[in-house]
Amino acid sequence: MKKNILIGIGILFVGILIGGLSFYTLGKITGHQGAYLSYPITPGVPHQIIETSKAFSEIVNAVSPAVVNISTTKVLKRDTDSFFDDPFFDFFKPFHDLRIPKKWKEQSLGSGVVVSSDGYIITNNHVVEKSDEIKVTLLDKRTFKGKIVGADPKTDIAILKIDASNLPTIPWGDSDNLQVGEFVLAIGNPYGLSHTVTMGIISAVGRANVGVADYEDFIQTDAAINPGNSGGPLVNIKGELIGINTAIFSRTGGYQGIGFAVPSNMVRPIMSQLIQKGRITRGWLGVTIQELTPELSQKFGLEKSTGALVSDVAKGSPADKAGIIRGDIILEFNGREVKDVGNLRNMVAQSKVGSEVSIKISRSGKEYTLRLVIAELPREIAEAVPSNLSDDTEAEAFTGMGVMSLTKEIAKQLGLKKDEKGVVVVKVEPASPADESGIKKGDVIKEIDRKPVENLEDFNRIVSNLNKNETILLFITRGDKKFYVTLKAS
Repeated sequence: MKKNILIGIGILFVGILIGGLSFYTLGKITGHQGAYLSYPITPGVPHQIIETSKAFSEIVNAVSPAVVNISTTKVLKRDTDSFFDDPFFDFFKPFHDLRIPKKWKEQSLGSGVVVSSDGYIITNNHVVEKSDEIKVTLLDKRTFKGKIVGADPKTDIAILKIDASNLPTIPWGDSDNLQVGEFVLAIGNPYGLSHTVTMGIISAVGRANVGVADYEDFIQTDAAINPGNSGGPLVNIKGELIGINTAIFSRTGGYQGIGFAVPSNMVRPIMSQLIQKGRITRGWLGVTIQELTPELSQKFGLEKSTGALVSDVAKGSPADKAGIIRGDIILEFNGREVKDVGNLRNMVAQSKVGSEVSIKISRSGKEYTLRLVIAELPREIAEAVPSNLSDDTEAEAFTGMGVMSLTKEIAKQLGLKKDEKGVVVVKVEPASPADESGIKKGDVIKEIDRKPVENLEDFNRIVSNLNKNETILLFITRGDKKFYVTLKAS
């Protein structure tokens, strides 16, 4: 029995000895020294990731000094005919808390970016408009009084000037070369949190019809942009200014992954004009244009819906002198493809007044190249709002709408010339083809499938020859606007 115990102890000792030697040998092979592993273990981060992180930090360090905090103050006044100004309330004068102040200050915050060492700053027009006082704070906490050099509400860009020198700036980038998916950084003062940096990618380029400004060609990004970021820079991985953060799409008022920035190539010429002239001059062709839908493209014999359809030409305008007529489709502007109405509008507006350009058009299935000289955009004429038409008229039913001949009295009511010809829409049935095509009461139909319509007789004659469910092309006048629509005949 004693012998067996001694043998067991010996076997246990030999096992411990072998296990220790094995652990020591394994440690030598794997590089771990000592009997225990050290915690925490440092992860093996690839060198490329470490260098990328450092690169982003270097971009922020280089760009941040040129980003400023903009604080504005507006003095608001209430109407002096306030209810509380009634003499009856003189009795309560000792209790001043009951009276609403006649003046009070409203403060707001935004961002800006220094683009010249002598103190010129770019921001958004909506950040500084109607401000009584503008305070600009730099990264080093220095504060200056800002002065508005000029503003362009149509692009929501404004230029400020502060009395300073040797300021850090951001180099300009080329926004025309941006690619969807590129990394970008947004820097600003969201909710007053100075010099906040967010990172994302370019989600889309050439965004228009956002409803923020008259001229839109936005860069869309998912870099977090919140209230207070407006006017701050959007930069690429080279630390170059590629856009001015302007707006967000949000149902809550905060970040939801969709932000918009005015591209640098749109901002730069606006800045130059505002500094040099104090105002903006834009190019003008003298055409009214509309989007090409698949239905319109088919009616005009096009294979794809790119380009801009000319729905009217101003007399004596550059387009008129060059021979452009209603129904032409503008395909190219100065060698650049016209993608849509917004794209053409921006290219024309940014063209130098007096410069000669080439325009490629499609007319009746054939392509032509014309040359014209860009003129300056004239002052806009306010759109007249026509009065409501009476319904007690006899109308001819057609695809869910009723029409009647355009009389002198109705033409006057609609703000048209007395000798204007056509038929006026007096009724549109809800959910009808006419309603779905966007036709409204008061529209004047001038053509059906390129055939002139001067009165109800012309209208009925043309309509009677149409096939059921045939898609037809209408040319319509609405106030001072002229455009084409398509709808199915019934």
